[in-house]
Amino acid sequence: MTGWHIDAALLAEYDRGSLDPSRVMAVDAHLLACASCRGRVEVDTVWLADNWAAVFDAVHAPKQRVLWRLLGRLGLPEHRIQLLAATPALRWSWLGATAAVLALAVAAAYFAQPGARVSAMLFLVLAPVLPVLAVATAYGPPADPMHEITGTMPAAGPSLVLWRATAVVAVAVAMGMGAAALLPGPGWYAVAWLLPALVLSMGSLALSTVVPLSTATGLLGGAWLIGVGTAATVHRGSSLPIIFGGTAQLGYLLAAAMAVAVLTMRRGRLDPGETR
Repeated sequence: MTGWHIDAALLAEYDRGSLDPSRVMAVDAHLLACASCRGRVEVDTVWLADNWAAVFDAVHAPKQRVLWRLLGRLGLPEHRIQLLAATPALRWSWLGATAAVLALAVAAAYFAQPGARVSAMLFLVLAPVLPVLAVATAYGPPADPMHEITGTMPAAGPSLVLWRATAVVAVAVAMGMGAAALLPGPGWYAVAWLLPALVLSMGSLALSTVVPLSTATGLLGGAWLIGVGTAATVHRGSSLPIIFGGTAQLGYLLAAAMAVAVLTMRRGRLDPGETR
């Protein structure tokens, strides 16, 4: 820079995007305060207008407005609705994929006679993983393409992670309960997966105070699938009571309580965008 203004060579590098991040930040800070230098920056007004129009259309698309109205009826303020509506795991594509997985699992239980018990087992094993996948895509890269922008907002960090995680887990569990109610077999099938889902979801959030959220969900989701697969192989016909019986459910409840306690104590570290 020359004096209080940006020289032509530096401005040309800035325009080409060839400056390193620290110098870009310095130039940005100067441009915010200097109208003279800001006026020398060439702006493609057509490109800028088209991009803002695309952003406006995406935010105000009919499918987004449906979600906004629903969240508004729950009593959430508009600023909170804006943050939740941008959650990747609340997009129609993700919801449609989740519904398809649940529908296929229920259909398999009906059409796999006399192996309906095996298909029910498949549903009970997969259903707890869906909320975990939702949590994995609730916040942070690579699931959220807007993470860099979201992460700079004052509302980012632990509070936003918890709000988004709560929203996506609630939706995933509600969809799972709707599918479980259609599952053939004993009535306890419809609820046997809920505590495992709670453990995996809360455990993922607690573990994400140590490692990135995507890593935490991958570790716990993988451990669950390996664990139930091993139990099914070892115990075969008695695997359902072993994995989802009363003793197991008590263990899930205690594990969930421990995860909540850890999350409460370490909630300040709950930020997947943080370098650990």
